[in-house]
Amino acid sequence: MAAVRARSVLAHRSNRGIGLELVRQLLGGPHPPACIFATCRDPEGPRGQELRDLASKHPNLVLVKLDVANPSAIVDAVKVVEGKLNGAGLNLLINNAGIFAPVSLETVDSEEMIRSYKTNAVGPLLMAQAFLPLLKKAAQDSKEKGLSCNKAAIINISTVLGSIEKTPESFFKPVISYRCSKAALNMLTRCQALTYGEAGILCVAIHPGWVKTDMGTQEADLTVDTSVQGLLSVLPILSEKHNGMLLNWEGKAIPW
Repeated sequence: MAAVRARSVLAHRSNRGIGLELVRQLLGGPHPPACIFATCRDPEGPRGQELRDLASKHPNLVLVKLDVANPSAIVDAVKVVEGKLNGAGLNLLINNAGIFAPVSLETVDSEEMIRSYKTNAVGPLLMAQAFLPLLKKAAQDSKEKGLSCNKAAIINISTVLGSIEKTPESFFKPVISYRCSKAALNMLTRCQALTYGEAGILCVAIHPGWVKTDMGTQEADLTVDTSVQGLLSVLPILSEKHNGMLLNWEGKAIPW
């Protein structure tokens, strides 16, 4: 199986669930990145313990404080990452932040809608804007042809629940704020692809499956390990033909 050969990777919300498993499997892979930036809101707090344990064993793992709902925290994180890269670019940005509330059309309110959009759509927008110079630097310095995750890429972790065409199949879980904000993320990914692709940056949205996490619940049909194995097998095969697409963890296209 092909492996991601990116020199540097930033995985957001890495203190639990999919993000934490991504970090684990990247560290344990056949070609671990020279630098993995694992971000979360409080790396020094109780929820950052597993990341701290990993960092104590892997000198290529750097923990970075970051809250996507706080624009100034994103700016501060960029400075930390830029300093650690020491003149190099950032090859792979994985936007994994997401919040989920079990609300219907009857129960959702404006505060919940705004909260979801802020984390699920606005956060990835601001992350890409802030890290764009480092991504462009990686693309410019790379000898790789075309678009790829080894060169420079933004991967937005999305969901099939953000697919308008597929909504009737899953509407037994209305989750209105989550669906609408993830549909916005899918549109953002398409816009990023059309814009950043010209600078050599690949932009793809990926649905990780219904995963047994705090958000996915234990009713889900995929383990975190299986989902992340799938994600990491898809990333190396992505190219310009996938730019701006919504794919699942097996690399299959999902309609908008």
